[in-house]
Amino acid sequence: MLRILKYVIRDILNNKIVIAYALLLAVLSWSMFSLEDSSSKGVLSLLNIILLNVPLVSVIFSTIYIYNSGEFIELLLSQPIKRSKIWSSFYLGLCISLIVAFLIGAGIPILVYSPDSTGLMMIVVGVLITAIFVSLAFFSAVFTRDKAKGIGFAIMLWLFFALLFDGLVLFLLFQFADYPIEKAMVGITALSPIDLSRIMVLLHLDVSAMLGYTGAIFKDFFGTLTGMIVTFSLLGLWVLLPFWFSLWRFKKMDLLFITFDWLQS
Repeated sequence: MLRILKYVIRDILNNKIVIAYALLLAVLSWSMFSLEDSSSKGVLSLLNIILLNVPLVSVIFSTIYIYNSGEFIELLLSQPIKRSKIWSSFYLGLCISLIVAFLIGAGIPILVYSPDSTGLMMIVVGVLITAIFVSLAFFSAVFTRDKAKGIGFAIMLWLFFALLFDGLVLFLLFQFADYPIEKAMVGITALSPIDLSRIMVLLHLDVSAMLGYTGAIFKDFFGTLTGMIVTFSLLGLWVLLPFWFSLWRFKKMDLLFITFDWLQS
């Protein structure tokens, strides 16, 4: 397993797309902090960039990498190696590589300009979001054996969580404006890992007052120790469940179909 893991990490870290990803994050991060007159404003500006770009790159790059590794996976499956070890090695390799790219690109500027709990939370959020969307990429890869459909499904997942989900929440707020649904919003937020991550950082920035009564409810729940534990538990489930489903599906997939479909993609 370690040999596979080392190979995957070395292969990904030498990939030009990952290098460009780290450089893009670095340019954007240093620019945001340099343009703003305070570190808190820089963190707030960078938060939106991270929550938009990190999931996008993580889910699309990981999905493409899995499909492009079809021949290598075929070779590994012909060896006396458990499928769970192969699949886990690829997952950990992608996670570690993309997290390293994130830490180099965004983590270092954040620690330089915001060496406090808010900066630490931003880094933790970036790491978790990376792991979550790599997990969703593995889910996408086993959802269909067609490469184009798999990538399309991965993009749809990103669109839903990054853009459409917020629109759905706003629609519910307008439709039920006459009803006290603010507490229900806490539960609905748990359905989106991006929104959960955003709220955690915003609460550390203490800008919940800008959200009015709903922000006060968010702070009453997510700002407590219990709320923190629940939030990180939910984010942990977002990492584990898609990957667990993909692993279960990968174990059930027939070797001949895996080989044929991936090679044809």
